[in-house]
Amino acid sequence: MEKKEKEEAEVVPMLEWYFWLAKWRVQLFGRQWNFFDVTSVIVVSVLHCLALLAPFHFNWGAVWVAIALNSISGVGITLSYHRNLAHKSFKLPKWLEYFFAYCAVLGLQGSPLEWVSTHRNHHQFTDTWSDPHSPIAKGLWFSHIGWVFDYRSRFGSYEGRLNNVGDLKKQPYYIFLHYTYLFHSVALGVLLYVVGGLPFLVWGMGVRTVLYLHVTFAINSVCHTWGKQVWDTGDLSRNNWLFGLLAHGEGWHNNHHAFEYSARQGFEWWQIDLTWYVIRVLQAVGLATDVKLPTETQKKRKALYKKKISKDRLETIVNNGKL
Repeated sequence: MEKKEKEEAEVVPMLEWYFWLAKWRVQLFGRQWNFFDVTSVIVVSVLHCLALLAPFHFNWGAVWVAIALNSISGVGITLSYHRNLAHKSFKLPKWLEYFFAYCAVLGLQGSPLEWVSTHRNHHQFTDTWSDPHSPIAKGLWFSHIGWVFDYRSRFGSYEGRLNNVGDLKKQPYYIFLHYTYLFHSVALGVLLYVVGGLPFLVWGMGVRTVLYLHVTFAINSVCHTWGKQVWDTGDLSRNNWLFGLLAHGEGWHNNHHAFEYSARQGFEWWQIDLTWYVIRVLQAVGLATDVKLPTETQKKRKALYKKKISKDRLETIVNNGKL
């Protein structure tokens, strides 16, 4: 315990200047905003404005660049940020782990520390007032994108920031990405502009990023509102086939909440899970190890239909006067 506290104490001073920005306050629209809230509004607004230029700067080369970058950064987020870093569903060699994390950084959804911290809070407090982005607390719009502009909804306070990612804060690479994550996307934007002009910038940064931002956000909003519940999770998580396709397998959200540790989220053959297919290939060639999956016994314990059958049977017994 003392060793752990000492290690965390050594990390905190490294982040102090970054934490200071969270203390900056301005009163706008009836609530307090800090530096990160304002920055998020600016970045998201610029990306959306850039995406609106797409019809005026269309060419197939730019479209293919957008598709390629969407695959790279999208799978980076689902494979690295989500299943590898947040849930430790499998292990990778460090060089490959860091490579996928860098791909995720280019998706402009936050640094590894911030993304993982928010997601772990989501699972710890799912669909309660402490959930950073649940529709049950502040509505569908807030759960979709409003939470991005509300620092306090994610971390509660300056002191509560990143208090659940001690495992990542021990690694200098993730500290580096945390400080510099915006600069990598700026560099990518400059590269795209140099190579292909405004069309590459508009499609490669604007359209690609905005589309996948909303696809990811829909997991928080849509997949906690519409879809099918297969497992008894005690929350609003649902499987949604559309976002199972669009979000590289993340739309099988009720499956995920039932078995958070699972590297696979599309359990049925027809539940397409692109991220799992990549993990499976990595496992086949010996790069992904300690791949976690639920057992059949664990699935039976969580199955919602079993509980429904038991409840219906009990009601039948009561109605027949046997109880």
